[in-house]
Amino acid sequence: MISANGISLQFGKRKLFEDVNIVFSPGNCYGIIGANGSGKSTFIKILSGEIDSTAGTVAVSNNMRISVLRQDQFAFDEHEVLMTVVMGHKRLYEIMQEKDNLYAKGDFNDEDGLRASELETEFAELNGWNAESEAAQLLSHLGISENIHRLKMKQLEAPQKVRVLLAQALFGDPGILLLDEPTNQLDFETAMWLEEFLIEFKNVAIVVSHDRHFLDKVCTHVADIDRGKIQLYPGNYSFWLQSSQLALRLVSDRNKKVEDRKKELQEFIARFSANASKSKQATSRKKTLEKLTLEDIKPSLRKYPYIHFQQERDAGNDILYIDQLTKSNEGEKMFDHLTIEVHKGDKIALLGRNDLAKTTLFQIITGESAADGGSFKWGASARWAYYPKEHKRFFDVDLNMVDWLRQFSAEKSENFIRGFLGRMLFAGDEALKKVNVLSGGEKVRCMFARMMLTGANVVILDEPTNHLDLESITALNEGIQRFAGTVIFSSHDHEFVQTTANRLIEITPQGYIDQQGTKLDDYLNDENIKARRLSLYQLPSNSVPS
Repeated sequence: MISANGISLQFGKRKLFEDVNIVFSPGNCYGIIGANGSGKSTFIKILSGEIDSTAGTVAVSNNMRISVLRQDQFAFDEHEVLMTVVMGHKRLYEIMQEKDNLYAKGDFNDEDGLRASELETEFAELNGWNAESEAAQLLSHLGISENIHRLKMKQLEAPQKVRVLLAQALFGDPGILLLDEPTNQLDFETAMWLEEFLIEFKNVAIVVSHDRHFLDKVCTHVADIDRGKIQLYPGNYSFWLQSSQLALRLVSDRNKKVEDRKKELQEFIARFSANASKSKQATSRKKTLEKLTLEDIKPSLRKYPYIHFQQERDAGNDILYIDQLTKSNEGEKMFDHLTIEVHKGDKIALLGRNDLAKTTLFQIITGESAADGGSFKWGASARWAYYPKEHKRFFDVDLNMVDWLRQFSAEKSENFIRGFLGRMLFAGDEALKKVNVLSGGEKVRCMFARMMLTGANVVILDEPTNHLDLESITALNEGIQRFAGTVIFSSHDHEFVQTTANRLIEITPQGYIDQQGTKLDDYLNDENIKARRLSLYQLPSNSVPS
């Protein structure tokens, strides 16, 4: 068990937490949710001891070992991959190091022998003899092949390092597991394996995630951070969302009834207080009125943008034809003889283990890159708007948001521009912030506003949920569902793909699978499709899904 007792945290005049009391018990998985900036990651750091709170304490029962998903990808660059995982169990790794140093001594004496015996006993108690095999198994489950295990961490690509650090956090059956965005850069299959791991985990698991499907699968409780408080709710994310909205409506309905009753009593009192025959009734109603109180409904700090792609004109049936398209990058095949016909109303999710292949395809069809072979042709009435995963270049300018967005609009009036920014939660002076200092999520919302201005009938999105909070992801999800045009997108957000795509195209090194009318869950679980996918993924042994 781990508990926060009277935790408060203040930065200058800003109070992030105030008198937070919460207990996390074994056998449960807790999802920490809250708006961007509410302090989710900060609270995880307080629990782990990485930062100190202004007031209050964190208590851990029975010396339970805390394991944390580390965010610094460069911290272990000089260590072997396998040993980096074992280092997740600090005491076990210390014993292994001390043992190695003792046995390497040239003048090994009786005192060293006694110490070695003590270490061997503790090593066995900590299941040290199985440590490397357990670490290797975790790495394999997370897509890190065996021939990579003895490489130095600095030799790995960033997505591979993320997986190694996740294996490090899961290693050694920790008593308390703290995971901040554990599904980042995981493909759907690996994320599903992690879901099963956490479902079977017997100790305390606390996760921060923007992946709604993941939260629904693993969470037994939701810890909601709002207005400096943390309220604990039983159930998964969807249950919390439905129940919290229902509770708010019930309180609002009760308040309306109280308001109506107050008005009725006030009218009676005003009408009959001077009437002698009715004065007792008026006095009685006055006392009743004094007892009526409204329940205090504090509005949540959560805010939902309004993402609405409105096409100016309908497109014809022929949207895009891709014919035998081929592309390699630095000797690695992205796709080969790719042939796709995109029709009006398609909402296509591009799948595949190589994110670069999907990004490359988007760059080719939007004219940012050239193919090695093949061709593509847009329909005469198709008009597209593109959200690129890497969009830093758009914000390397010294402009405020109003002037920045005005660049992309035929209508230049400030009220018009501010209307679009307001939908993206930039109101008042917020809209005058310089775009080169915006956060990742703020930049994404600016890009959506830019796309909404175009009136395009085809929307192209490359990993649009990166950097977004749950509220913005939900708003985007609903916006794409409402959109009457055509959508081509890639995303690692399971729920987003599951609820918006009506066609799935998986790009592999040896070909592609084009599946119409199949939902993602059905696609991943269909045995025939699994066999086809397996036959197409003939990846080099040192390649890892990203």
